[in-house]
Amino acid sequence: MTTVTIIGTGNMGSAIAGVLEKGGSTVQSLDHDSLAAATIEGEIVVLAVPYPALADIAAKFGDQLAGKTVVDITNPLDFSTFDSLVVAADGSAAAELQASLPTSRVLKAFNTNFAATLSSGKVGTETTTVLIAGDDAEAKASLIAAVEAGGLTAVDAGSLSRARELEALGFLQLTLAAGEKIGWTGGFALIR
Repeated sequence: MTTVTIIGTGNMGSAIAGVLEKGGSTVQSLDHDSLAAATIEGEIVVLAVPYPALADIAAKFGDQLAGKTVVDITNPLDFSTFDSLVVAADGSAAAELQASLPTSRVLKAFNTNFAATLSSGKVGTETTTVLIAGDDAEAKASLIAAVEAGGLTAVDAGSLSRARELEALGFLQLTLAAGEKIGWTGGFALIR
């Protein structure tokens, strides 16, 4: 059984917790107020927080995150204009996080999913697919198994350098939803 700590109890954190609990994982959910006094218990730690919070979490909890799988779900958008990503053109939020947590195994996942599609398990008529990128094969396999046990499809999207493309895809999906071109219950489906 996998133990997971989810930092963030908003829509995404709650939806991810639901998927993982459905699959039998033990989930510790921490909100902003409880984080300061908590011990991070999970072998997998999901950061269900906005992009600007990543640096602070890495600085404050780096020792507790050492040796753990850390999952970045962020889309590093410029929320003032909603028209660009705020990371370097050849980088990603996940790569920045890995650099600040060198002894953790950082994965990029869930950023191309909306909370509603995680909760329902469907994008249209298709099973929701979680794309996962990272450099540690064992960490990816563990997250894939936990997601699949929760009833979703999970696909290894390649190395952590693929996080840039996942963030671009997440950005596109968010702007389509914000522009009311698709609903927040929609999104991209992967047909295999």
